[in-house]
Amino acid sequence: MVVKPLQSRNAILLTMHGKEQVINPILENLTGCLVQVRNDINTDEMGTFTLETPRPGTQLETARIKAHKAIEISECDMGLASEGSFGPYPSCPFINCNREIVFMVDSKNKIEIYGESLSLETNLDERKVHGILDAIEFANKIGFPEHFLIANPAGISNTFIKGINTWQSLGEAVTWGIINSPSEEVVLQTDMRAFANPTRMKNIMKATEDLASKILSICPNCGMYGYALSSYRRGVPCEWCKLPTDLIISEIYSCQKCMHNTEIIKETGYADPGMCDFCNP
Repeated sequence: MVVKPLQSRNAILLTMHGKEQVINPILENLTGCLVQVRNDINTDEMGTFTLETPRPGTQLETARIKAHKAIEISECDMGLASEGSFGPYPSCPFINCNREIVFMVDSKNKIEIYGESLSLETNLDERKVHGILDAIEFANKIGFPEHFLIANPAGISNTFIKGINTWQSLGEAVTWGIINSPSEEVVLQTDMRAFANPTRMKNIMKATEDLASKILSICPNCGMYGYALSSYRRGVPCEWCKLPTDLIISEIYSCQKCMHNTEIIKETGYADPGMCDFCNP
């Protein structure tokens, strides 16, 4: 029988938004760890998508804080957490994207490792509506009621009805918003919390699969799990001027336990001049 890298080890997942639905089966089946959920900690205190509570750091730093918190509140030496972000796609700022991170801390082996997924599959959207007909049109566009909505009276800060997932509650929220808005308008936005957004949940699943693949990668020197991509070496020379470009020459895989590295060459030729900052500024 093949022993999985985390066979029978316990891990605590910190979430109050149902992320265990996709995280637990993948990690348990592929890595052998036994994931237990702690949902008694208010993770919204570490940031909300509606911005009434800011994150304590970057997306990655916040995921790390949550994973360490999972260890702190339990007697377990392995913590798990997930953090998502939404915004413009790096190479095309006019398109929205969703970046998901699933972070794992192993305090026993002093290892931190995370999986991630950057996807264009997101229904992130908002619209200012003047009545129920506008609201219905927007709701149909974003996949309501499977995807929940949030309502906010236009012109009023930090006042929301979240988790709207029935047509009746949508109508009530729109009426409430119009009554409480100085301009008699309501801002409707997609509820991006995991349990409220099946599209986002799929991206969390992809990030978990990426984490599992990194856990399953074993160091050829010491046998520790998590032999993962740690950095790149850039500088493929331009075919015309021979100056280095930003293109990747090789990938560096590293072990956090014994510090063994492996460099995998990805490109041995020249870069197209169209990718050169000097020839094509």
